Amino acid sequence: MGVVEKTVGEALIDLLEINGVDTVFGIPGVHTVELYRGLASSPIRHITPRHEQGAGFMADGYARVTGKPGVALVITGPGLTNTITAMAQAYQDSIPMLVISGVNARDSLGHGRGMLHELPDQRAMMATLAVMSHTLLDPNDLSSVMERAFSVLKSRRPGPVHIEIPTDVMPQKITSEAWKPVIASGPRGAAAEVTDLAVKCQSAKRPVILCGGGSISAAQEIQQLAETLDAPLVTTVNARGMFAGHPLSVPASPSLKAVRALVSDADLVIALGTQMGQTDYDMYADNGFPELENLVRVDIDPDQLARGPSAALSILSTVDQLVTDLLSALPNHSAHCDGGARAKACREETFAALTLKIKAEIAVLETIRDTLPGCIIVGDSTQAIYSGNLYFEAGQPKGWFNAATGFGALGYGPPAAVGASLGAPEVPVVCIAGDGGLQFSLAEIGSAKDCEANVIFLVWNNDGYGEIRTFMEDSGIEPEGVTPSAPDFLKIAEGYGLPSIRLADVSELNDALIDMAKISGPALIEIHELETRGATA
Repeated sequence: MGVVEKTVGEALIDLLEINGVDTVFGIPGVHTVELYRGLASSPIRHITPRHEQGAGFMADGYARVTGKPGVALVITGPGLTNTITAMAQAYQDSIPMLVISGVNARDSLGHGRGMLHELPDQRAMMATLAVMSHTLLDPNDLSSVMERAFSVLKSRRPGPVHIEIPTDVMPQKITSEAWKPVIASGPRGAAAEVTDLAVKCQSAKRPVILCGGGSISAAQEIQQLAETLDAPLVTTVNARGMFAGHPLSVPASPSLKAVRALVSDADLVIALGTQMGQTDYDMYADNGFPELENLVRVDIDPDQLARGPSAALSILSTVDQLVTDLLSALPNHSAHCDGGARAKACREETFAALTLKIKAEIAVLETIRDTLPGCIIVGDSTQAIYSGNLYFEAGQPKGWFNAATGFGALGYGPPAAVGASLGAPEVPVVCIAGDGGLQFSLAEIGSAKDCEANVIFLVWNNDGYGEIRTFMEDSGIEPEGVTPSAPDFLKIAEGYGLPSIRLADVSELNDALIDMAKISGPALIEIHELETRGATA
């Protein structure tokens, strides 16, 4: 068999396929068409959003549901800068994302000659928010660069990886080899550290476990550990649903008083895969999260262990490996620490302290969860999502995520929901977005229709930016700039060919969800905060 030569673009598609990529999100342009040369004959599915920011958010939603890197393919210059917001959200939330972009020809880089889509230093700009950014200057380096990219995505704290390929490199021929998928694993805690933690666990009388998004893959093992220690399980936003219905579960924000009291009273707090950032632990910016002398932190990122609250013990490890090793070090341990009673008391006290308005919004979320068992709820920054982030138990791991934490990007929900649906096509996906946030990415409803994504867009209409309006009023500021007009969303849905309904009473939601879920492809439901009876107190 003779030597097979392929263009860099064709070889790129081969390498993506070999590494398990089955979907890419992007908008082709003159500066990337050579990267598409091998795509039509590949089993990889290409999804075209209406905007490159949508490509990034779709890749994000896909990655959260599948656990695999979401891949975005964008042009140089504006295509890439349009993707930056999505990359920043992925960086803050530790989501694996591979962004492959074009860049101008090698001999033009850095000269400022006014080339189309030219940036002064595109790679340097991307390096500020990517965990890795590389310019492919030599075509023969493609396989090694892709190997490094997937190694980074699989072996360290996830985030966006950026590879840019000059337009004159894309059509170059390289020898096609017997490439193999990248196999990589993250760090593992030292045996002495595991032993130290095991000793702490054996003597603990009031342990508590904090779970962040980095712990999702170890849900079963963590539940076993919690049962062994009889420890309540507090889940941050990106970990909600990990222990749905379990008596030890506390699906509430560590920013709330009762949860902080539970943690403060603990004689051992084990924080697993959580950066302990402000949007989870100090949502109201009151600096009220307690200082903990008995904190143990486990994280895949050494830099993260050096940030945030100091710990009595910091362990550099993936959560699944650490918990597995810890369970092996506690073979006969069985604690009786009133964990169930402590968790129940915390849940009840937390919920009782919420306002009637927040409770009503949580009830809407519970209706969605219970009407569509196993559904994924993807949120934008809007009232019902803020309430759910305070207190809500999703139905299963990866069943609740949104952009109201971390970077906090508006317009995230609709495209991320499309990506989630493509990652889990048999699962109903409900996207909750406000009338203001939805207009940031309204056109992605068309993308959902194109790929027949099973997404129910639930518009939470409060006539503008309701959260900001309330904040201004509470701050003694006369509201200004918070009432952008909204279109008739039902007519927008009709224009894209989506079935839709506007609810007169929130009691209609159950039947509406059932009806919309029976339809193949996307649909839209509108709840108006003031005009839909029962939506809010």
